[in-house]
Amino acid sequence: MFLHRETVGRVELAFTDREGGLSVGPWTSLNLSTSNGDDSAVVQHNIDLLAAELELDRLVRMTQVHGADVVWADEVPDGQIPVADALLTDRPGVGVLVRVADCTPVILVGLDEPVAGVVHCGREGLVRGVVMAAVAAMRERGTESMEAWVGPRACGSCYELPEDMADAVAAVVPEARSTTSWGTAAVDVGAGVVAQLRALGIPTTDIGADQCTIEDQRFFSYRRQGQASGRFGAIAVVR
Repeated sequence: MFLHRETVGRVELAFTDREGGLSVGPWTSLNLSTSNGDDSAVVQHNIDLLAAELELDRLVRMTQVHGADVVWADEVPDGQIPVADALLTDRPGVGVLVRVADCTPVILVGLDEPVAGVVHCGREGLVRGVVMAAVAAMRERGTESMEAWVGPRACGSCYELPEDMADAVAAVVPEARSTTSWGTAAVDVGAGVVAQLRALGIPTTDIGADQCTIEDQRFFSYRRQGQASGRFGAIAVVR
């Protein structure tokens, strides 16, 4: 169920893999999304299993659209799923969840205030600055000192793009420009995210640096599996 789990100050954070759930077929087994054809009741059970394992009072997730909108979980009514790509919390027991399958999951942890957030960052989110928007929102809520964790994603040796598209990303975040292992244009979104965080002075642990969702069957991958791909996730909760 968990690739990585740790507690930093008053915040517990975790990255999941695809094991430990009830989904079958291409979604086996801890699929956290219903956008791909999986049974919605089974997906909800998977989400409930995750919330129970982390002993959460509430788990808030979002409909992700490759934008830069940031939402605070305490502003989300029970039962609603906001449209956003960054979800923040400062309420004890309220977990926030981001779901991915090649995009880059990011967890932000406040060190001087009990606040945390999760971010969904793909190619478009990198260019639009979703990570920086989440950091700014957390700082506005009172935390200046924070750390970040960056999870598994499609690596720069596999994430092929048309050359003009890769160049457009590099024009905004040069550190993201890459080349595939077969010599074509690519981007490394994770490397771009790490560069943005470090430019903001945020210490960053990149647990996905040596992982690739396209290559590793432990993770779901849209590029490998297509529309039937499930989603794994990253969660943060203030204790």
